[in-house]
Amino acid sequence: METLAVHHTHDSHADTRVPDPHQDTFSKTILGFWMYLMTDCILFATLFATYAVLHNSTFGGPSSRDIFSLSIASIETMILLFSSVTCGLGVLSAVHSKKNQIILWFALTFVLGASFVAIELHEFSHLVLEGNSWNRSAFLSSFFTLVGTHGLHVTVGLFWMIVMIVQVLLSGITVATFRRLVVFSMFWHFLDLVWIFIFTIVYLMGVI
Repeated sequence: METLAVHHTHDSHADTRVPDPHQDTFSKTILGFWMYLMTDCILFATLFATYAVLHNSTFGGPSSRDIFSLSIASIETMILLFSSVTCGLGVLSAVHSKKNQIILWFALTFVLGASFVAIELHEFSHLVLEGNSWNRSAFLSSFFTLVGTHGLHVTVGLFWMIVMIVQVLLSGITVATFRRLVVFSMFWHFLDLVWIFIFTIVYLMGVI
């Protein structure tokens, strides 16, 4: 009888607990963003499949071995990997409500991301100046589309990062700003993962 009474008391307390609206909003936001990332996975999977089919369709133009620089791609990879680390450290600082450290880590992430985009734009401009633009062959069209789409995502991430840094400066660490930082980190780590596939499939296998 005592055991039943204890369980009954426990259940009655459980029934009277008020759900945390912030936790509910946080969970829904994370779930919704995971769904967005899944649609982005489908987009990149389609672009990878297109590149796999067309990478030998050079139409008499240069192949991947002729134009790709593995050293430059390796530098881009290291920059993006390190930016993923600094992004994670920024979120970790947010967990401990260290405002200045958040701004420092995300500012460093921005510099690394901007450096990545700058190197990629230099690579694209070099290819175009040599006459190897996206309209030279199906291979180059698929290459520019795949790598350019990833670069566009990184560029969007840079603007997103500026907005978040300003929000942290003005509002500090709130439930809303922390949620946005977590969502952004998911986006940035996703781009890092996509680039690993690009480096392996496009550059590494293309040169080898």
